Amino acid sequence: MGWWQSVPVASRKKARMDEEKAPRGTRAMWKGAISFGLVHIPVEMHSAARDNSLSFSMLDKRDFAAVGYQRYNKATGKPIEWRDIVKGYEYDDGKYVVLTDEDFRRANVEATQTIDILSFVPEGSIPLAYFETPFRLEPGKTGAKVFTLLREALRESKRIAVAVVVVRTRQHLAALVPTATGLVLNTLRWPEELPAKEVATMDSRGKARSKDISTKELAMAQRLVEEMADDWNPDEYKDSYRADLMKRIDEKVKAHKTHELTEPEQSAEEPETRSNVVDLMALLEKSISAGKRSAPRPGKKLTTGTRRRA
Repeated sequence: MGWWQSVPVASRKKARMDEEKAPRGTRAMWKGAISFGLVHIPVEMHSAARDNSLSFSMLDKRDFAAVGYQRYNKATGKPIEWRDIVKGYEYDDGKYVVLTDEDFRRANVEATQTIDILSFVPEGSIPLAYFETPFRLEPGKTGAKVFTLLREALRESKRIAVAVVVVRTRQHLAALVPTATGLVLNTLRWPEELPAKEVATMDSRGKARSKDISTKELAMAQRLVEEMADDWNPDEYKDSYRADLMKRIDEKVKAHKTHELTEPEQSAEEPETRSNVVDLMALLEKSISAGKRSAPRPGKKLTTGTRRRA
């Protein structure tokens, strides 16, 4: 008898109700899907950290009046409002390519909408020095069961997922870590941002189960995790989104659209509309079969363009 089964039925029922009815909390800062194998899990990302540092104002030491800053047009010298400011990349001396949020999306549509799992590594194998900023993940409307299944598979196998995700204008290496009731996405520093040798371990976590997960589904998910299992090797992961963005910039320069504000496409598909899992067992079985046929050779580098698939 496991720990969860040893808990009184009434307590288990209450815990499940608390988990299922927990409030959403703050507005999501990012919406997309977790992708591994052929499975897509719609999720929302919320900030899980607060800056508690003291805030200081800059003062004029002559009369202690607050110092203000003004944005202005360097050509005319006139003030400019935030709503009139756009991002620009200087591709030549004094020449700029204008980039909107849509340009950052089109540089790699999949990367900006997906938390793409590359592999699963032992939970204590990533040194703590790599961990940067935590974010809380919550399942989308159609992804609660599969979200819980991934969490339980990670817990049972004692592994964490290594993934890549684009937040705002930068691609991040990230770790998906299971918690008692959900998943935490923790951005990781790229290898070139850290000293060569760091040693640390992660703390162990408790166990919990969901009433909606069958033994067969959990076993199949664990099998998929094991199929994609790998050792932690930070040198295998490369930031490829910067190259995608530079390609997008070059395209606009060559097309003489350096001052064109790219608008979102009307037909752009919402991530959640393609993330509804109809037959979970079938997808897991197909993912395992596909993984056996397309596993990369030992030593092959993994990026968003060439990654281990299950």
